[in-house]
Amino acid sequence: MSRRCELTGKTLLVGHNVSHANNKTKRVFRPNLQVISLASDALRETVKLKISMSVLRTIDRLGGIDAYLLKAKDATLSPKALRLKRAIAKKTAAAAA
Repeated sequence: MSRRCELTGKTLLVGHNVSHANNKTKRVFRPNLQVISLASDALRETVKLKISMSVLRTIDRLGGIDAYLLKAKDATLSPKALRLKRAIAKKTAAAAA
């Protein structure tokens, strides 16, 4: 599995360690990714996603995974998250009608 957030697309960043003598060596900045089970209210089930912890705070602030996914842009989502977004949108549209 790749080191990539399924909701935002955050991935590795490359930079330099810079010593006092201004010697530069390559280093890697890794996102804080965890596999988290999130409960979807619309689907009435839990889904496991590999997400960054900064996104988890955003999900909590917006009121859950359903609200986050409905606001998220399709370009940043993984195929699994995109399928989940479409299923949630379908359920909420059916419930509203």
